[in-house]
Amino acid sequence: MQEKPVSFSIKHWSQDDQPREKLLYKGKTALSDAELVAILIGSGNRDESAVALCKRILASTNNNLSALGRLSIKQLMAFKGIGEAKAITILAALELGRRRRGEEALERYKISSSRSVFEYMQPVIGELNHEEFWIIYLNNSNKVLQKNQLSKGGITGTLVDVRLVLKTALEVGATGLILAHNHPSGTLRPSEADKQITQKLKIAAQNLDIQVLDHLIITEASYFSFADESLL
Repeated sequence: MQEKPVSFSIKHWSQDDQPREKLLYKGKTALSDAELVAILIGSGNRDESAVALCKRILASTNNNLSALGRLSIKQLMAFKGIGEAKAITILAALELGRRRRGEEALERYKISSSRSVFEYMQPVIGELNHEEFWIIYLNNSNKVLQKNQLSKGGITGTLVDVRLVLKTALEVGATGLILAHNHPSGTLRPSEADKQITQKLKIAAQNLDIQVLDHLIITEASYFSFADESLL
């Protein structure tokens, strides 16, 4: 008589090993990243538990949650035991975390340095696989009034609508602007187009007594500041 395969569903584990129970009795900070993701997927496959499966998935991204969030549904489904629904659940949870970081940055940040701009914008554009250009509008206390996406998918001088940027600045009462865009390639070297856009906006804004305070090139882990490098 053929034996039934052993079930690795969380509900069959001892209570001490159940991530849900661990979170309930010990708190969310007691769980590892793999245990948290295991709660999302609920079960593993015939050969490994949910936690073991999640450890293997995380290992494929060097245990980097940001890298995990950049995987596609198809890439996640390549792991045995991860179907479309589980892959969607994982990516949805990580996207919520990314958006939460952005909201927290908006609530607490008064722009005081190039580093504070990086910390404010990195959750928004630092991990994207395409290029986006944003404008941050500041009041005279350097508090953020608004941030707007100016272009997506690449930067050329023709994509910069100076009139729209300045119209918004006047509407929100901005006295300062900070430009920010990402380089998915990871390079921090500004291009000629980057320099031209900066000067174009700087000159146009000066006519309305609005100052371009900085332009940041942002990658996942670092940034380049035009102001810090005396390029403004």
